[in-house]
Amino acid sequence: MNVLLLCDDLIFASRITGTAAPWGLTVKICRSSIDLLDQARQDPPICVIVDLSHPGLNLSEFVAALKSAAVPPKIVAYGSHVDVAGLKAAREAGCDFVLPRSQFVERLPTALPDWARRS
Repeated sequence: MNVLLLCDDLIFASRITGTAAPWGLTVKICRSSIDLLDQARQDPPICVIVDLSHPGLNLSEFVAALKSAAVPPKIVAYGSHVDVAGLKAAREAGCDFVLPRSQFVERLPTALPDWARRS
């Protein structure tokens, strides 16, 4: 598995999967953090993309669980530009890349291949 995506916005998720396809990347959409963590245990991803507005997300516990893997994935988090506290919390929790949604969308076509590559 290349990428796991925590997002319940199907239109936005399809934008991400559509961007990944030409690069030959596989994106698995997870509708809950529990499902994503289960998937990550079964098939460790290279990258996890997180919508910070996902309902019920306990970001610090979620990131800690991902970072405890033998080979932790890169974690890319995006959220509303007005949610300054949420973006800051993502940085403090240990996300590798934290972007406002508009920058995430802008950078996605060129950055996704790098995010989904082992370094």
